[in-house]
Amino acid sequence: MKPLKSTLNNMEVIFTVAVAIACAASYVSFMQPQPAKAGDVARAHAIPVVVVSAKRLTEQEKKTSLIEERQAMLANATASAL
Repeated sequence: MKPLKSTLNNMEVIFTVAVAIACAASYVSFMQPQPAKAGDVARAHAIPVVVVSAKRLTEQEKKTSLIEERQAMLANATASAL
């Protein structure tokens, strides 16, 4: 009879844990936010979009720009050191 009592005790623990998990899951699902209304979704999709239209620099223009930028940084560094 001892194994039957042990089995019943284990089943009681399993049932209690299952009920606790079910209650927690029910509470969590109840606390989820409600789906958005159509008007709210339309407003959310009205995000401003920035379009940059500019020509790409060629390799030579990139190198020239980089050289000019480095020279300007060096000039500023030496001017601030003085």
